[in-house]
Amino acid sequence: MVTKYQDQLLADQQKNKTKPPSLFNVVLLNDDYTPMEFVIQVLQKFFSLDMDSATRIMLKVHTEGKGICGTYPRDLAATKVKRVLDYAKQHQHPLQCVMEEIGS
Repeated sequence: MVTKYQDQLLADQQKNKTKPPSLFNVVLLNDDYTPMEFVIQVLQKFFSLDMDSATRIMLKVHTEGKGICGTYPRDLAATKVKRVLDYAKQHQHPLQCVMEEIGS
């Protein structure tokens, strides 16, 4: 009887293990109006990138249509997207920023 109870308890514990949070890429999308310098500024300000890394991502956005700025858990990614969009709107640029779940 005790063994059956212990087996059930162990099975319940394994079922209830927390899995790591899903990760999301924060992605900038290309447009024909936002200046390249502004994109670099956004990458440095919100993603703490140095000039070379920010320039590399900006060029990827420009040539390939999108570029990954960083990978974060859902809440942090959503916050970064909102802050970038608000900043772009405040400066009257149509820059778009989205989050994409990794593995989806």
